[in-house]
Amino acid sequence: MNSRFDFYETPITDLYRVDRKPICDSRGFLCRFFCAEEFRKIGFTHTISQINQTLTKKKGAVRGLHFQYPPNTEVKIVTCIKGKVFDVAVDVRRNSPTFLRWYGVELSEENSSSLYIPEGFAHGFQTLTEDCELIYLHSTPYRPDSEGALNVLDSRLSIDWPLKITEMSERDRSHSLIVEFKGVEMK
Repeated sequence: MNSRFDFYETPITDLYRVDRKPICDSRGFLCRFFCAEEFRKIGFTHTISQINQTLTKKKGAVRGLHFQYPPNTEVKIVTCIKGKVFDVAVDVRRNSPTFLRWYGVELSEENSSSLYIPEGFAHGFQTLTEDCELIYLHSTPYRPDSEGALNVLDSRLSIDWPLKITEMSERDRSHSLIVEFKGVEMK
């Protein structure tokens, strides 16, 4: 099989940047968005149970950092289909050697990259252009009673957001700072 994806390890175990390989011609391109068989190479054995789309209108806006507690932890595959974002994943796995470390990558409609975020990670992003649209593939449906979050402004995380933050929801702004956060217990 001719692979349509390149998987790149990040400094955080199990977190991958995924580059799609578009087939281009004079008409435009065809690009495989997801293939279960190919994603098994990096350990994805789940099904896609939910697909979400976001639109964030203002440059510099931040969303996140959200995650799901067990038993509803989820894998996310995040792709920017319009505009450009700085996408961030934070390891919240309690016993991980990279607990509370973050990794950020630019995702855009031009670079054909996605971020593969395994269970036990918080996710958020900052828009680098106006009118950014993202598509999220989820392995588990959203459960409000399992939601957790970290505050994007927490100095303990020290996320190096590329732009001045221009907008955040009141909900995201009110997430607690890390004081006694124990993390997510993974099996």
